[in-house]
Amino acid sequence: MLDAIQCIEPNFSGKGLKIGIAMARFNTPVCHGLRDACLAELEKLGVAAGDITLATVPGALEVPLVLQTMAKSGRFDALVALGAVIRGETYHFELVSNESGAGVTRVGLDFDIPVANAILTTENDEQAEVRMLEKGGDAARVAVEMANLHKTLRG
Repeated sequence: MLDAIQCIEPNFSGKGLKIGIAMARFNTPVCHGLRDACLAELEKLGVAAGDITLATVPGALEVPLVLQTMAKSGRFDALVALGAVIRGETYHFELVSNESGAGVTRVGLDFDIPVANAILTTENDEQAEVRMLEKGGDAARVAVEMANLHKTLRG
């Protein structure tokens, strides 16, 4: 039976894909690490530098609005959210984490575009620094794979 099922294999070729990135500037060193890892991986996957648009915003709560604007433009095959929310001593961490995550997800669903969410939510700076390189690269791979899958499924 399995041989009769149409299986769609992952496609990590970034050639010809247009990628939009919205990056928060708050917690700058971590965000720059995420950005650098994401851009390096996009390059390895074959996404041309001229096919990448990077917009920066003050913080994680502003990322979804920029992603929404990018999605509305119709210029991109996939989007990437980059940022870092590090727990402090107030409830603000939960608010920013939950709302930015929900906003990023909503953009993808509302505008029918793949969105890779690499807004880190960590307990401290050390956790963020450990995760930034891996998650930045992961976001690039997710964006490329999902853009290709989305194109395949849409025909």
